[in-house]
Amino acid sequence: MNIVIVGAGNVGRALGGGWTKAGHKVTFAVRDPAKPEIAELKQQGFDVVAAKGAAASGDVIVLAVPWTALPASIEDLGSVKGKVIVDATNPLNADLSLAIGFDDSAGETVAELAPEARVVKAFNTTGAGNMADSKYPGGKLMMPVAGDDAEAKQTVMALASALGFDPVDVGSLVMSRCLEPMAVAWIKLAYAQKLGVNIGFAFLRK
Repeated sequence: MNIVIVGAGNVGRALGGGWTKAGHKVTFAVRDPAKPEIAELKQQGFDVVAAKGAAASGDVIVLAVPWTALPASIEDLGSVKGKVIVDATNPLNADLSLAIGFDDSAGETVAELAPEARVVKAFNTTGAGNMADSKYPGGKLMMPVAGDDAEAKQTVMALASALGFDPVDVGSLVMSRCLEPMAVAWIKLAYAQKLGVNIGFAFLRK
């Protein structure tokens, strides 16, 4: 599968590394491919393209950018008609509190900005370290997945499985309103409660 990751931060790099190992082709889309810090990605064998028109390069597009960069990032992509867009963002303020919630979400915002795409919320509820290495001795970490398109959700759940996660279909895209606060809970546990980043959520079945 051809996957375009928009953004080259910790989350994007962790996802890209895992999917490459799983046999997928990963391309990074960035605003300025000539930046020195992007050279490392090229050295690792990734294709790097300009964000403008980058949607044409992928079957699946993953948004791994800051909340404030969403509108410009989606506009840069070009036509996303029929594309699966995975929203891995969280709508955070500078103090890591939620910028929106209860009656809206980042996932729904992406769907409004890209109405012709099939938007799925995933890869936002845990840290980049867990995306790079999801193995825990107690079992698999869960990866909740939300969206309105059943086929697109199945595609994203398969990508979650490829990274070693236990994918869980939590329902429609409106469930992003629950998953984004879940990300804040992880952040607070990891940093404010000083439990560290080697923690994660699991879904137990009896």
